[in-house]
Amino acid sequence: MADKKFYSLPDLPYAYNALEPYISETQLKIHHDKHHAAYVNGANAILERLDKARQAGTDVDIKATLKELSFQVGGHTLHSLFWKNMAPAAKTTKEPAGTLADALKNEFGSFERFKKEFTTAAVSTEGSGWAALGLCGQTLRPLIMQIEKHNVNVAPSEKILMVLDVWEHAYYLDYKNERAKFVEAFWNIVNWDEVNRRLEALLKK
Repeated sequence: MADKKFYSLPDLPYAYNALEPYISETQLKIHHDKHHAAYVNGANAILERLDKARQAGTDVDIKATLKELSFQVGGHTLHSLFWKNMAPAAKTTKEPAGTLADALKNEFGSFERFKKEFTTAAVSTEGSGWAALGLCGQTLRPLIMQIEKHNVNVAPSEKILMVLDVWEHAYYLDYKNERAKFVEAFWNIVNWDEVNRRLEALLKK
């Protein structure tokens, strides 16, 4: 199906060792090149399967197929956001500024309160999943989501501003089973400029 588009693995916006010491080169390389790539390949395989079935006029198990597609596309989408909302520590600030800082203060009372709630969401996510900061499309309030897997508990109207991957594959080589230490380290490499840019772009719409 040459006329149809498929998903592709994005390049990292920095070198594999750029997030050290918070995320090691080995951890980042495996996470991006193996795990993220697997979601891209998985999603594309499903699209190809659907294309072939439609072309041949044959049936597929729609319920199972769409559930699997949601999982694979969710994994690809969230990882693509994740890489960009991190940056080398030397290029980041401890707190956001501008529109994002104002929005977080207005919603949570202070940046420290937001950080505490987001950290708790990340550490307490059941099994494999994500913590996410989104902008509600109806109220324009910044809200925290606790996403299980890649696609469970996602609020449909939320536009995601920032995510933190708390699947074990994101941190196990560096932090073993100590997810809380990984979450604590994450705050040193948040690309607040990128998160603020996403917010401002959404508000303009």
